[in-house]
Amino acid sequence: MSKIKKIEARGVPVVGNDIDTDRIIPARYLKEITFSKMGDYPFYDERFTPEGKKKDHSFNKPEYQGAGILVANSNFGCGSSREHAPQSLVRWGIRAIVAESYAEIFAGNCVMLGTPAVVASKDDVAAIQKWVAANPEAQLVLDLEAMILKVGDHSYKITMPETRRNALLEGTWDSTSLLLANKDKIEAIAASLPYMAWTQD
Repeated sequence: MSKIKKIEARGVPVVGNDIDTDRIIPARYLKEITFSKMGDYPFYDERFTPEGKKKDHSFNKPEYQGAGILVANSNFGCGSSREHAPQSLVRWGIRAIVAESYAEIFAGNCVMLGTPAVVASKDDVAAIQKWVAANPEAQLVLDLEAMILKVGDHSYKITMPETRRNALLEGTWDSTSLLLANKDKIEAIAASLPYMAWTQD
């Protein structure tokens, strides 16, 4: 289990309020059996016409390819609580998200993938988006210990629920890995429970 304390990556702005999970990942792609191709689909209908022609979207622009910190506005990830939305962003290359606010389930799903979903003020987000647009090649530094986002010569205060922050800092955000790491303890406790001591004929 990896501890996540600091993320350094280029930024990509996605401007607009109430960007829901249907826009992040169109419903027709939920039929994928695994998440392996999810990185091809984020914002698909906003990035391409029905004929496959590229639209003017930041995820299509050459200067943002390889970016790892998404900068969004308010109520990001609202709508249906599909895990595919953060999966598609992570598999595209997003390692952290900074926004004014989130849908609660979306933010929780991000952290369960090891992707911090942190909050900054409306004015700060606008300033960060403007700076990233002007400096797409520059690195941002998201520091979960200091709870700041370094953008150029400026540092912006960020927040997130302390339980999620601690899970990232301590490396306990991956519940599956956490269970596997404690397999022996789990089996020992299960064996000590009388209602677990049964056999099938």
